[in-house]
Amino acid sequence: MTVKIKICGIKREIDTDFINSALPDYTGFVFAPSKRQIGLDFALKLKNLLNPEIKTAGVFVNADEDKILSCAHSGVIDIIQLHGNEDEDYIKRIKNKTNLPIIKAFKCGAQDKITTSADYILLDSAQNNAFGGTGKTFDWTKIPKLNKPLFLAGGINAQNIKEALKIKPFCIDVSSGVETKGFKDGKKIKEVVKLVRSIEACENE
Repeated sequence: MTVKIKICGIKREIDTDFINSALPDYTGFVFAPSKRQIGLDFALKLKNLLNPEIKTAGVFVNADEDKILSCAHSGVIDIIQLHGNEDEDYIKRIKNKTNLPIIKAFKCGAQDKITTSADYILLDSAQNNAFGGTGKTFDWTKIPKLNKPLFLAGGINAQNIKEALKIKPFCIDVSSGVETKGFKDGKKIKEVVKLVRSIEACENE
C-alpha cells in the first residue's frame, strides 16, 4: 500500500498554489482556534482554487455540531478531523448526519489501547494539554496496536520523514514541518511530497 501524504493548515491563496504544484493526497483547513484558523467562507474560496483530486479535511476541536454540519454540507470538506475530546456518541452523530469519513485524533501515550468508530486514527504528540499542532515528535516505537488506518502527525519534516515512513502509516500528516516563520513554504511542501513518493517508489520496486 502506498503511503499517502496530507499537508494541513493552509490559510492563504498562495498556499493553494503550493498544494496544486506538489499534489499531496490531502490538505487541511483548520476551523478550530489556532494560528492557522480560517472561516468557512475563506475555506470555500481556497477549496475552489485547489485541484479537485486533492481531498480536503476540516479540523475541529470540540466544535458545536452545527458548525461541522455547515462545513460538511457546504462541500468545502471531504473528510472530518476531530482533534478534541469528542466521544463515541458525538462521532456517530456526526458520521450519520454528514456521511463523510472521520479522522479521530489521539495523543500517543495517553492510553494503552485506542478504539474508535471513526474511519481513521490520527496520532499526535501529547504536549501540555494542546490538541495538536505542537510541531513535536513522539516515540513512534510506542504506537499501540490500532483497529483503523493511521494518520501519523507531530513534528514530521524532510529530516525525519524516512523514519516516519518505516511505521507504515496510512498517511503522513505534516503542518509545521513545511513552514517557514509560521507560513507554508512551497519548497518544503514540494520536498516532503517528493520524498514520500520517491521512498515509496523505491520500496515498491
